[in-house]
Amino acid sequence: MNKTLNPPDLSGYKNITEEQQTYFRENGHVLIPGVLNADEVAFYREAINAATFANNKETRDIKDRDTYGKAFLQVMNLWTVDPVVKHFTLAQRFAKIAADLLGVDRVRLYHDQALYKEPGGGHTPWHQDQYYWPLDTRNTVTMWMPLVDIDVDMGMLTFASGSHKKGFAVDVGISDQSENEFLDLIQSQGMAVTRAETMKAGDATWHYGWTFHAAPGNNTPDRMREVMTVIYFADGARVTEPQNQNQQADLDTWLRSRPVGSLADSDLNPLVYAKQ
Repeated sequence: MNKTLNPPDLSGYKNITEEQQTYFRENGHVLIPGVLNADEVAFYREAINAATFANNKETRDIKDRDTYGKAFLQVMNLWTVDPVVKHFTLAQRFAKIAADLLGVDRVRLYHDQALYKEPGGGHTPWHQDQYYWPLDTRNTVTMWMPLVDIDVDMGMLTFASGSHKKGFAVDVGISDQSENEFLDLIQSQGMAVTRAETMKAGDATWHYGWTFHAAPGNNTPDRMREVMTVIYFADGARVTEPQNQNQQADLDTWLRSRPVGSLADSDLNPLVYAKQ
């Protein structure tokens, strides 16, 4: 069987509950179990692994990297280089969940990224994803899906509940500085910090672009934390003036240098769900 031509169909919808929507909007994150079943995640895991390692540019030993580099192997826009991963990233099943959580009728892709935390890999410092995104909407969400069963020892995603309501909180990218500044905010404002104890392959957490989040290191000696993420934003969002060098880089890379004020609708940002 040609796997390129016969990937599991992910066009069918998975309905989420009103309780899940409410929890997400109040807390800025939610875990939705069983987004993929065991057979589906096993199939796509093989393709995502192959594409990730074929396109990974990190060759340094962990000990020779900075904090960001120790946190994970990061490979983006795999959907553009592998036809099977394209089926995963553009899946209607995921995109409808994103739209339902955000309460919008249509969502576009920002980009995908594999985030593989190596055995012995370091912590992911506290940060906000949308610090990097020159978009004029708060209606952004990241799906974070482990491709293997994981537990807290492998680097479970961790959230500060309600933090998305702060908007652009700290003008600094993922680093030791962001770790310290976000921790100060979390502690001084008494935000509840929470994470799952375990996740099954095919479960997924979802968080707003402004939600504070982090992850501990992978303390296992021989297990890779294999995670695939897909980022969505509400259709109709427009490009904003970059607020930092990272937003400029994102504008050039993921939005094809679309002019400020124009719709965020480049060929790399296809419409992936529209309510019928």
